[in-house]
Amino acid sequence: MTTSKRSVFDDLTPDLILSAVESSGFVPTGEVTQLNSYENRVFDIKVEPHELVGPSAGARPAIIAKFYRPGRWSLDAIQDEHDFLLDLKNEGISAVAPFRTQDETVFLYDGFPTTLFPKTAGRMPQEFLKGELEQVGRLLARIHNVGARRPAKHRLTLDAETYGYNALDRLEQIVYPEMWNRYRDAAENILDYLNDELDPRDNIRIHGDCHKGNLLQSSTRDERGVATDSFFFVDFDDACNGPPVQDFFMLLSGASDHDDQAKIELGALLSGYEELRALPDNLHLLEALRGLRILHYSGWIAARWEDPFFPSLFPDFHSYNWWASECLRIEQIAAGL
Repeated sequence: MTTSKRSVFDDLTPDLILSAVESSGFVPTGEVTQLNSYENRVFDIKVEPHELVGPSAGARPAIIAKFYRPGRWSLDAIQDEHDFLLDLKNEGISAVAPFRTQDETVFLYDGFPTTLFPKTAGRMPQEFLKGELEQVGRLLARIHNVGARRPAKHRLTLDAETYGYNALDRLEQIVYPEMWNRYRDAAENILDYLNDELDPRDNIRIHGDCHKGNLLQSSTRDERGVATDSFFFVDFDDACNGPPVQDFFMLLSGASDHDDQAKIELGALLSGYEELRALPDNLHLLEALRGLRILHYSGWIAARWEDPFFPSLFPDFHSYNWWASECLRIEQIAAGL
């Protein structure tokens, strides 16, 4: 007889979710919708009118409750994420900063680090229209200007060791055996290159997971009814200390070193960025950092494999085809360094 695997979130029952919200002074109506999140658990929860929500939420206000994966971040590290968001908000930068309840933004509830956020409407851009990447570039520059003011004391530093070699060690027993030697050699070429090229003096607080899925667009209308679109980033869960260029490449449609469309997109992004902040002098690291991201992502899946949610999300993770494709991707990057 086999015993089914348990998730660290199995004890996160509806009663516990609602009790956590109530403990912060909100009165939930009982309507709860789970939102998409692999690493944590996030819920849209309808609540009774509350002074923190404000009248703009309408007659049926809602908040977002985030339950962090236990054991992943310390409370101090989560507070670093929140402090970054609050710093951005205080500078007038669109950012979804958490509520401060019971004089704190993160609290431990029945073993789960928990935070409540305002619900903010927005849509993920399917493609960027003319002028929009420049707008995103200006937004990134403003975020980096704030991020550069002080480090995140309890967050990881993005480098070859923390994001690469640790993942590679984890993957030795995962990568399809016929692929391992090629995969390891290409990965080590990328990591050794980054070890030589990354300068810790360039590190600032960055978003760290800056892809289109974490970029939302909203529309507002002025008193004349004229609509204005604006962008804002969400999910700073992977915020870290790292090089600003890390926040560029995931917004592109491809590899900027050989994809013509990606080159145009990068030019537009940097054009907007340069209006408000000097361009980094290590843009040549973009593709190496893409390789680091690929390696880190696979290592993350491997680290979460005992969570029964992950085999259902990545059913081909142990297949030959998966690793043949992954190996080819990092070999192409390593060959271009």
